[in-house]
Formats: sequence, C-alpha cells, structure tokens
Amino acid sequence: QVQLVESGGGLVQAGGSLRLSCTASGSILSINTMGWYRRAPGKQGELVATITSGGRTNYADSVKGRFTISRADAKNPVQLQMNSLKPEDTAVYYCYADGGVPVNSYWGQGTQLTVSS
Repeated sequence: QVQLVESGGGLVQAGGSLRLSCTASGSILSINTMGWYRRAPGKQGELVATITSGGRTNYADSVKGRFTISRADAKNPVQLQMNSLKPEDTAVYYCYADGGVPVNSYWGQGTQLTVSS
C-alpha cells in the first residue's frame, strides 16, 4: 500500500507561481509512475503531468511550458512547479501514483488551487 499526502495549494493571482508537493509513504519502491490530476467544478478531470521512476515526464497540452514535474528519487516528494498560472488552472489537484504487480493506483486527498484574475 502507498499513502499520498499533498501540500502547497492555495490562492494566487494570475501570472503567479506555486509549487505543489506530494509525499509518498508505505511501499514506495513499488511506485512506477507519479503525477498530478486536477478536477474543476463543472469540468472534466485532467491528468496534468506524470513522471516515471525512470524520469520520463508527460504533460497535458494545457500546461506545457508552464508546469514542471520533478522527483529526485523514490524517497523524495514529487513536486509540481506551476508558473504563469491562469484562472482556468483553478481546480482541486490530486496526487497520483501507480505501481506494483498487479498494478495498483493510489490517490491523495487533494489540494485546492485557486487562481484569481
């Protein structure tokens, strides 16, 4: 089992920056991929960014060039650096992880990001 705890959400003005952090505990060596998923009221959820244990990253088109996901190693938090924030980035951001055999998925509780115009 893996437990995920997010931190770093809050209120920021458009154009500003914020960093989200997700700390994993438990069977962290079983994790293959970690990432961030967001859901805004009335909108479809979106997988924002992912990073594999090998360091391969992937981003939603809506955040490319603005968001950066990073993770030093399995023992360190995965972070999402968000720059040039827009009001449409407002959402609850959930940390995500998967891994193991068979593959299991894990989710954090979510952290609110609000970007004011």
